[in-house]
Amino acid sequence: MHSNRMERRRFLALGSAAFALPTLIPRGVLAKGDRPGANDRVIVGVVSAGHRARLLMEQLPPSAQQVALADCNLPQALEYRKKRGTKWDIYGSHHPLIARRDIDAVIIAGQEYQRVLPCIHAVQAGKDVYAEKPLCLYIEEGRVLVRAVRKHKRVFQVGSQQRSMAMNRVACEFVKNGGLGKLKYVSVMNYTGVGPTPPVDSYKATPIPSGFNWDLHLNQSEWRPFGSGATIGRNYVGGQMTNWGAHGVDQVQWALGKDNTLPVEFEPVTPGVDGKVNARYADGSLVKFEIPKGKGPMGGAIFIGEKGKLEINRNKFMSNPIDIRNQLLKQVNETDEEAKWSDKIALWQARWHMQNWLDCIKTRERPVADVEIGHRSIAFCHLANITRWMGRKLKFDPETERFVDDDEANAWNDRPRRKGYELPEVS
Repeated sequence: MHSNRMERRRFLALGSAAFALPTLIPRGVLAKGDRPGANDRVIVGVVSAGHRARLLMEQLPPSAQQVALADCNLPQALEYRKKRGTKWDIYGSHHPLIARRDIDAVIIAGQEYQRVLPCIHAVQAGKDVYAEKPLCLYIEEGRVLVRAVRKHKRVFQVGSQQRSMAMNRVACEFVKNGGLGKLKYVSVMNYTGVGPTPPVDSYKATPIPSGFNWDLHLNQSEWRPFGSGATIGRNYVGGQMTNWGAHGVDQVQWALGKDNTLPVEFEPVTPGVDGKVNARYADGSLVKFEIPKGKGPMGGAIFIGEKGKLEINRNKFMSNPIDIRNQLLKQVNETDEEAKWSDKIALWQARWHMQNWLDCIKTRERPVADVEIGHRSIAFCHLANITRWMGRKLKFDPETERFVDDDEANAWNDRPRRKGYELPEVS
């Protein structure tokens, strides 16, 4: 029988072996031209050494300095530090990292079922946060996170980097300001969803690798033995609806001026976990998840209005008539923006989005992808998935963030959490 207490004790021992004292750098060291000295930079710790976290660490602007890395897979973090040739302090948990008084801000990547609790712990510790998307696994934990950020007055940026792209900004503002005339509807990718989590006995359990805190990796979710396929299904992820949908739906929210609200009506058009879904806002604006995979913008949507169509995608847009596109290009240099956001890693570049976060840490302004924006956008994605799972029309209240008179659907807005991983009370 598994013992959480034994696992925690074992991995505390492993984690403590990698702890190190903070490195103090004298003021002015590394200062050069427009590059600030070490003590003028934002001191950053990173939670997760996975693929996306590595991209973010490699793109960290020079106005920040990373001093620590935490990952429940301790060997993974140690291996990446060796690869980078750094002297970062390494931890097997986010707790000692965010407890450090010399760290100003934290970048949190990982998986969507792991993300919210470390974010809350970080803002409670007085850290500003850059968190990857999908921001949360379910709607209620996202709302608790928003409350925590506001209570502790933190600067919180969600990794929806298209919010920092000038091409996307001018296109979304054009739609929001009525450039297409009265909108008929918005056509969005029909992002694939996710089925039920398979039963425990459907996969082969294997020994937990040395140095891997599996209990912490599972986080809030139900205990399952380690093994290939353990963390799949809707108890852990939302499929492409919450992965790429976090970007595409965010553009819909932005262009329609709906950053602080959500649709009030959802209806399945075709059956199944990948079925088409229609959503309608209180003002009648209609959004259709209908575009087949590969046939439209993965990171945006097509806006159909009285004066034409505008397709918004990542760092680009197209229109019919072409005059709309030509008009928008007068506001931004397409060549410069393409070069700025490509930078050898193409669509996954996030340096300028992180720079917006770092700038706001100094000014204390809200960043372009503030926590409320990120929460509402991913909540829309969750609602589309829940509509598929229920297979029927649903009414939703954006103020309470609850389905209207529907306990079965509301059960997916909140989830049971394992002991030790409960959400804190935040008023």
